[in-house]
Amino acid sequence: MLTIHNSLSRTKQPFVPIEPGRVRMYVCGMTVYDYCHLGHARVMVVFDMVARWLRASGYRLTYVRNITDIDDKIIKRAAENNEPIRSLTDRFIAAMNEDAAALGVERPDFEPRATEYVPQMLGIVGALEKRGLAYVAGNQDVCYAVRKFPGYGKLSGKSLEDLRAGERVDVDTAKNDPLDFVLWKHAKDDEPAEVKWNSPWGTGRPGWHIECSAMSSDLLGAHFDIHGGGQDLQFPHHENEIAQSEGAHGTTFVNYWMHNGFVRVDDEKMSKSLGNFFTIREVLKKYDAEVVRFFILRAHYRSPLNYSDAHLDDARQALSRLYTALKGFDGEARIDWDEGYACHFREAMDDDFGTPEAVAVLFDLANELNRTRDPALAAQLKGLAGILGLLRRDPVAFLQAVPGAEAGPAAAEIDARIADRLAAKKARDFALADRIRDELKSAGIVLEDSPQGTTWRRG
Repeated sequence: MLTIHNSLSRTKQPFVPIEPGRVRMYVCGMTVYDYCHLGHARVMVVFDMVARWLRASGYRLTYVRNITDIDDKIIKRAAENNEPIRSLTDRFIAAMNEDAAALGVERPDFEPRATEYVPQMLGIVGALEKRGLAYVAGNQDVCYAVRKFPGYGKLSGKSLEDLRAGERVDVDTAKNDPLDFVLWKHAKDDEPAEVKWNSPWGTGRPGWHIECSAMSSDLLGAHFDIHGGGQDLQFPHHENEIAQSEGAHGTTFVNYWMHNGFVRVDDEKMSKSLGNFFTIREVLKKYDAEVVRFFILRAHYRSPLNYSDAHLDDARQALSRLYTALKGFDGEARIDWDEGYACHFREAMDDDFGTPEAVAVLFDLANELNRTRDPALAAQLKGLAGILGLLRRDPVAFLQAVPGAEAGPAAAEIDARIADRLAAKKARDFALADRIRDELKSAGIVLEDSPQGTTWRRG
């Protein structure tokens, strides 16, 4: 049975969908004012993996990933570029889709733009006002009264007292309480007309948090199964979504909350201020897109992901070993779920989407394939890897096209070198035997000696 680490309960829980056989999942997407960076790549690849596994497990999935196309950063960037906001956002949405496609990310079922859901946002704000959870502040913004929602802080684990003393609280004398957040922003005179909408509270535009509450409830219903996003969104964005949605609809918002870990660069958190900030496009100039996808999936989605050239180089070599095992096999991908490797793969993925263990199964399969050259194992390797969006290219084409993807020695060559080593040991030339072992090790071949003889695997 699939288990998911629920950020709300802080434990792994058996996954039980609201409607048997059907899953509804919403993931916070990108704010489109610049090219996507590695953090965005991780969100896209991780939840693409989640979607693929849910579907492979037999669920009918509806997957929504939104686009924020109205935001302070967008308005500022468009003004700096002296271009219309829609022109800016269309350009970066196209770039985002190109990057996602390169990484093997399948398009979600719905990709709603915030600007298309302003009426739904106004409906939620109106419902919150009627329930006494929203009010018009002194600066004419409409704000959420955090202290009137009893469950505030349940996702992040933060108490109102901790938040009151924390640095995240903005000092704004227009609000009734510094903890309160904006639902609807009153229009400023210097803002362009294209970011102003009429509302019962005057001309303005939505706050950031209200966007996701409106888009998710409209497309998936007021209560749905899974909500995902980066760890940095857990507070305040997702906490505020819960307050808005549950406050307006009077029902549980989401059953399972999933958050992927941060991307770090050489063991430091990736940020523009540190100058270690990389766009997907910059990385793809240096590394093959499938190598980047493989690098992301080798780590568990909740763990920190440390980006470095050394780690990408290692991922490239590892992926090339999988492709090398498939050389010479032209058959279709097939999965026999009753077979041992597939069972282990399923166990790994059902344990909170355990891709590191699932990838280890792929290497076990490849090692067995290298020894036996069994076409059924090749079909199984292709099928299981395909669930992760991997090994879908021609092996020879991959190994020729990807710089630095060393194929390593062929099985016959390895067997011949093992025979040479055995002969050297019989001749008591242990220096030569050790040198052969070291040569094979440097080529990614691990020898394992036993009373029954010597076996090998690609390590």
